[in-house]
Amino acid sequence: MSSRTFMKLEIESCSENEAFARVVTAAFVSRLDPTLEEISDIKTAVSEAVTNAIIHAYEDRIGLITISAFLEGNKFTVEVADRGIGIADLEQAREPLYTSKPELERSGMGFTIMENFMDELTVRSAPGEGTVVTMVKEIRSRGGLQES
Repeated sequence: MSSRTFMKLEIESCSENEAFARVVTAAFVSRLDPTLEEISDIKTAVSEAVTNAIIHAYEDRIGLITISAFLEGNKFTVEVADRGIGIADLEQAREPLYTSKPELERSGMGFTIMENFMDELTVRSAPGEGTVVTMVKEIRSRGGLQES
């Protein structure tokens, strides 16, 4: 039987906190002894999710972003949540190259990158209520080989 470990971090939605969120998340998952590639994948995906919340969720105001992470067996799950404006058309937002902020020269690849770097991606959003991005990565190497 595996044990479940949990951490929660709340940060303000300002760009200076994106790197902090990446480092904290990487430090948390490190207890599974992931490879550098697995750590890099997780940091990239978390960075994209946090950046999306910073840029899109609160528009021109500062709000809270909550990052919750779970370790269970060799599975790492991370949720990046905001209580911002939400996503009106989730299907459109998940299309590669779509951006609602072209004036900021955004690539529109955030969800695609998250999906490619993690094993699972779920996005829940409601206009006026916020967005929760849930990502899962199975740590397949080194210490992460234990059964769940």
